[in-house]
Amino acid sequence: MAEFDLVVLGGGPGGYVAAIRAAQLGMSVACIDENSQLGGTCLRVGCIPSKALLESSERFAETGTALREHGVLVGDVRLDLGAMQHRKQRIVKTLSMGIDGLFKQHGIVRYRGRGRLAGRNQVSVESDGGQESVAGKHVLIATGSRPAPLRGIEFQGDRIGTSTEALSYKEVPRHLVVIGAGYIGLELGSVWRRLGAQVTVLEALDRILPGMDTELASAAGKMLEKQGMKFRLGVRVSAADITDSGCTVRCEGADPIECDRVLVAVGRIANTDNIGLESAGIERDGRGEITVSHNFETSAAGVYAIGDCIRGPKLAHKASHEGIACVEVIAGRRGHVNYDTIPGVCYTHPEVASVGKTEDQLKQEQREYRKGVFPFAASGRARALGATEGQVKVLADAKTDRILGVHILGPRAGDLIAEAGAAMEFGASAEDLAAVCHAHPTLAESLGEAALAVDQRSIHMVAKRR
Repeated sequence: MAEFDLVVLGGGPGGYVAAIRAAQLGMSVACIDENSQLGGTCLRVGCIPSKALLESSERFAETGTALREHGVLVGDVRLDLGAMQHRKQRIVKTLSMGIDGLFKQHGIVRYRGRGRLAGRNQVSVESDGGQESVAGKHVLIATGSRPAPLRGIEFQGDRIGTSTEALSYKEVPRHLVVIGAGYIGLELGSVWRRLGAQVTVLEALDRILPGMDTELASAAGKMLEKQGMKFRLGVRVSAADITDSGCTVRCEGADPIECDRVLVAVGRIANTDNIGLESAGIERDGRGEITVSHNFETSAAGVYAIGDCIRGPKLAHKASHEGIACVEVIAGRRGHVNYDTIPGVCYTHPEVASVGKTEDQLKQEQREYRKGVFPFAASGRARALGATEGQVKVLADAKTDRILGVHILGPRAGDLIAEAGAAMEFGASAEDLAAVCHAHPTLAESLGEAALAVDQRSIHMVAKRR
């Protein structure tokens, strides 16, 4: 039986990053994953392929409509969906091969097969070639998550399916019904709407983007409606069936909806079933997530867990951050994750990005705060881009001025939020952020202006003087 300092169960953004960092720290490392391509859901059928399609579909939509304003006149615009899908797959393959290369450079041993704990320090690997076992002084569980099911709905291929199927439709749906108005549903709904599908989004809550700042989420919804997406909020779906002509979605107290594709995007659940947790005495909570201590150790000594299979938002960058922190702890160093500064991004058009507390949370906590808002309509760079919708919101403590949260709706919000996260990580105040000299003309200036607006001294927007 091969023995290693660390055996990682799962090759996604948590597992493969942890494996690389452990190897950098001098550990002998094995990584077990059953898929032909490393990278997990994020790389294979999640973050990366969805962003590739979002980028391609946005360019298609822009070519057909928005370029005229720039003086660019285009003739007959046609869609080659096959080429678009091929580009997506090429990106996935290239990045996955890159991880393979990194594993080889760091001497990480890869096992392809289904990994399962066989006690505290042993993992069995089942593959087409049979079964073998590996042992590790430490074991790290990074098995990720899978799409959550919805009661009353049975997944049936690409007719009634998950995000995995919706990434690979071979034709543009005539009418796509998306169940769930979170990140995944809105992003993939945006892709197929831009390519010509009628898109109806059904959400049980009375709002879209749960967890995001309500004010910005509401504004984002109105912008998506202008783009042709239809929303039905406060709707509970009871069933979805395939018919001779397509699909029928049934909702409580409402008429059925006829369509030809259904995307169920109601969240994700931890992949912790059938991985041998019981053999090691590892505890899970009521949601199936593995219970861990502050240093990611499970109830079994020497066995750790990170990412989507433990508590917290199911985000690839959270998993990567936890993976690095975890192996730092295993190596006797100080691993740290600040959960107050983990950003979230919805890659619609425009993008929605958030870090820290929302205004809703601060009100609920009865915490005194001040707010600074700056619209992209007042940004020279946004005007030049032709992307003036949205705003930047900075929330700061009323007494200390420390930044509590930043929320951005607008062009390249996913990139802009990084500066806000860095500022918060170092405990910056709104005044500190306002004092940063931002290059002109850039979208980042809007973040500085919003920080100035906290003290009612924004330069490029009329504000009440103090």
